Amino acid sequence: MSTPPAASPPRVMGIVNVTPDSFSDGGRLASVEAAVAHGLRLVDQGAALLDVGGESTRPGAEPVPEAAEIARVVPVIEGLRAVWTGPISIDTMKPAVARAAVAAGATMWNDVAALGFAPDAPGVAADLNCDVVLMHMKGEPRTMQAAPHYDDVVAEVADWLLARADAAMSAGVARDRIWLDPGIGFGKSAAHNLALTARLDRLTDLGFPILYGASRKRTIQSVDPTAADPADRLGGSLALALEAARRGAAIIRVHDVRETVQALALQAALAATP
Repeated sequence: MSTPPAASPPRVMGIVNVTPDSFSDGGRLASVEAAVAHGLRLVDQGAALLDVGGESTRPGAEPVPEAAEIARVVPVIEGLRAVWTGPISIDTMKPAVARAAVAAGATMWNDVAALGFAPDAPGVAADLNCDVVLMHMKGEPRTMQAAPHYDDVVAEVADWLLARADAAMSAGVARDRIWLDPGIGFGKSAAHNLALTARLDRLTDLGFPILYGASRKRTIQSVDPTAADPADRLGGSLALALEAARRGAAIIRVHDVRETVQALALQAALAATP
């Protein structure tokens, strides 16, 4: 049974990439001032949360040294926090980066490795006592798109995420701090990504809020081959965001905040119309 639309739309998380090599906007925010200004523009457009990242996790991406990642993200978080009181997420796999980011004002740890990058990650998450996003990724960014295989992608992702949530809680992370993310585009084919989106309610049934991020991703090009440039994937991004919202996602992570906020508002208005 499909999940009916929520009475109010999910919150929109705006992406603030301070990386030179992200798949869609790498290198565009080359200074702290530019990154802070971009984040504040996203807030003006309706973003309820901001996600700051200093290491690209696009397919084939190379790791970034811990110190370099901290140097990229901490000044941006401090700059945002100086003028904005809303939630700020740090997008990192590294516990030391998460510690530095939370000390600078971040309130959420968005971890594509689901606290599995380092042995101390679950304990650090418990110590920080911030919200934690556990994302599913098969493999690592350098290799994750090398012919990923699943027998039942939805069931396998759900089981894996539930196991990571159990591991986090065993380390002391409070249940109400945990979010789950199916990891669209992370070790998955286009067919896998579409199946996870179409059956996202299977994940919401696990009892944790869902963060969904498919903004500008290559799955859109698999349906529309003319959308080779990530900047040409707005329509597909909106379609995926609306379906994720319909299936119960609580946060939608996007590049195009204004358009997504508008689309979600119209979806909620239609759902509320007698």
